[in-house]
Amino acid sequence: MAERIAEEKVNEIRQAVDIVDIISDYVQLKKQGRNYFGLCPFHGENTPSFSVSPDKQIYHCFGCGAGGNAFSFLMDLEGYSFQEAAVKLAQKGNIKLDNLTPIAAQKQVSPDIQHMLDAHEVLRKFYHHLLVNTKDGEHALEYLLGRGFTMESIEKFQIGYSLQSWDFVFKFLTKRKFPLEIIEKAGLIIRREKDGSYFDRFRNRIMFPIFDRSGNTIAFSGRSLGDDEPKYLNSPETPIFNKSKILYNFHLARPQIKKFQHAVLFEGFADVISADLAGVENGVGTMGTSLTEDHVSVLKRNVQSVTICYDSDNAGIEAAFRAASMLSHADCSVRIAVMPDGLDPDDYIKKFGPERFRHEVIDASVTLMAFKLLYYRRGKKLQHEGDRLSYIEEVLTEISKLDKAVEKDFYLRQLADEFSLSLDALKEQEKQIYLSDRRKNKGESGKAANKKLLLTKQTKQLNPAFYTAERRLIAHMLQNSDIAFKVQDLLQGNTFNIDEHQAIITYLLGYYENGHSPDPSAFINYINDEKLKRVVADIEMMSINEEISEQELSDYLKQVFNYPKMLKIKEKMIEQKEAERRSDFAEAALIAMEIIQLRKSL
Repeated sequence: MAERIAEEKVNEIRQAVDIVDIISDYVQLKKQGRNYFGLCPFHGENTPSFSVSPDKQIYHCFGCGAGGNAFSFLMDLEGYSFQEAAVKLAQKGNIKLDNLTPIAAQKQVSPDIQHMLDAHEVLRKFYHHLLVNTKDGEHALEYLLGRGFTMESIEKFQIGYSLQSWDFVFKFLTKRKFPLEIIEKAGLIIRREKDGSYFDRFRNRIMFPIFDRSGNTIAFSGRSLGDDEPKYLNSPETPIFNKSKILYNFHLARPQIKKFQHAVLFEGFADVISADLAGVENGVGTMGTSLTEDHVSVLKRNVQSVTICYDSDNAGIEAAFRAASMLSHADCSVRIAVMPDGLDPDDYIKKFGPERFRHEVIDASVTLMAFKLLYYRRGKKLQHEGDRLSYIEEVLTEISKLDKAVEKDFYLRQLADEFSLSLDALKEQEKQIYLSDRRKNKGESGKAANKKLLLTKQTKQLNPAFYTAERRLIAHMLQNSDIAFKVQDLLQGNTFNIDEHQAIITYLLGYYENGHSPDPSAFINYINDEKLKRVVADIEMMSINEEISEQELSDYLKQVFNYPKMLKIKEKMIEQKEAERRSDFAEAALIAMEIIQLRKSL
């Protein structure tokens, strides 16, 4: 972007947006005290260490060290330039930028990737137009309406139709100057091995566009109108489409997911669309693949509670069990919607209607433990002793993993009542399983705990008194310009011992001399160095007194001044030993006197 945004406009943008709102689009945040906490989007973690301060309008991760303001958050996460981040935030804060267009806020991508995105976008609009506005698409539209789709849902999901033609898309895109090799790589056309000619991938199909989280069209799924095979033909994986990372409908469902703090997970896009028609607007779906760690990460960052609604056949139940285990392991609250045998969500809605689906499937979902009881029953004849004992053993193993005593007691009593067993005997066996599992894991967890303790000790050893003193001084200087200039005077031409700290106060003094007031977020924009921005965010998250006393100020400066002297003492002690080694005792005595004077000055 060529145009530079004026500093006054940048400040206007900064003041118009709330960093909590910006980051909430990417991270699920919970308020704890004055700040908000969530899982860091910059590194994988299960325990929240990512903190956002609404007072200071900054964020900091205590795990990986990431930090900054709303601008740097978008720059780091989305890869935006500063100007692109500013335009994006301006749109969010309804700030008008006369000389800059919204397109400038888009992430910079290579020309090839942009061609692929543009080609998909052009085709999405064309397919949709064919379906709703032309005679060629009339039979496809009737087919959809006959299957319960509404014009509203067709519009919402931008459903379209591909012509019964071998080369229409090929001619359509090449006429618009899209490079052949790019649209082939994007999976829109296929090259014949025989003669090197090209033909369209999708022909005479209902076209369902697939979007990324920003709403860009990145792929298609084409459904046959009759009995043609395959029933669904999907785009291949391409540089812009990775099905293991994409959750269908996430860009549309995210506001509802945020609103209800709950997502419903389906196996495919057809179920998502049917559920949306039934009033379940917080549904997302995997794209013909099992749930992956990337999918879990996206869900976890945005929501705490997930209901899994998969097909009721054997494959669907197995997939639901795996997905539930992954989400539970990531500390998500999981429920499972159970449907009658042989039905998928789409079939159920068509057979029983939207209201029954909402109330008797989604609202009637069961806990993960209740689902596990059903899961372990499959294929067992519980009237047979062997199957019955195997089932009880599997259930007790699952009960032993539960954290809450009340929950354990509930399921143990349920098991005792069902099979007329002694509750005490079940409790004893569950305890044995629990202790056995604990002993097995104790070695590994003990090693992990020792490693964590060692790292903590090492971290503390890396922060001597002068280091903490410099950081606390900077924290007070960031709060008060008078303190900043006072510290400058008291330093009497000396510098901080840590280069990063000295660089920050040099920036800070220049910031104040230019007439700026204390403002952490504005100061971060003032700094050019990305590493220093993270350090400032870290320091800003420190807990300090609102005012600094003369004694506290003196103590901190004393630590700053003493450190070079301590280094000098160490050097002199080495020189003294060297003099003694040479038997130059007169030189050693003189050095000893210097050491005494240096120690007195401390």
